[in-house]
Amino acid sequence: MGTAYQISDQEATYFMTFQIVGWADIFSRQIYRDVIIDSFKFCKINKNMELAAYVIMTNHVHVIMSSSTGKLSDLVRDFKKHTSKQILSIISNNPVESRKKWLEMVFKYHAKFNKRSGEKQLWTHDNHAVELSTNQMIDSRLDYIHNNPVKSGWVSKPEHYLYSSASNYIGIDSLIDIEMI
Repeated sequence: MGTAYQISDQEATYFMTFQIVGWADIFSRQIYRDVIIDSFKFCKINKNMELAAYVIMTNHVHVIMSSSTGKLSDLVRDFKKHTSKQILSIISNNPVESRKKWLEMVFKYHAKFNKRSGEKQLWTHDNHAVELSTNQMIDSRLDYIHNNPVKSGWVSKPEHYLYSSASNYIGIDSLIDIEMI
């Protein structure tokens, strides 16, 4: 694997994309989006996550984050491991999940190609980490994150999308507090 999109400076701030295997639209359901929000809250309190921006789309999550302890790779690993277990458990135990069989088939299929995954794999292993070293890079990624729901045609203004930090940046109610940059 190349090193172009890996976390090299554990103390830096990064833009990352966490993608569901097979681009499965998990986050089209609120219950799974809420797992991500709850995990962000936990990591902020207990894992020294500094979350500067986020958006939860149907099959991926964009974030700008860092670790106040300089252990960003460990933080990302723990976040993805925990959310994977939570979401896979909800899918397996949710009698009203109409896509249960299909989702489990997708997750089992992708796990076959990765020794580290176990029986099912939810997240891809690539995080497409880009170190944000200039204000121009930060502004560009903030704009990209917050305009994702607008470009998808879900809302007319970024701050209208509930599962995004756009509302934080204009000072209105949001689901989670962030560290604005």
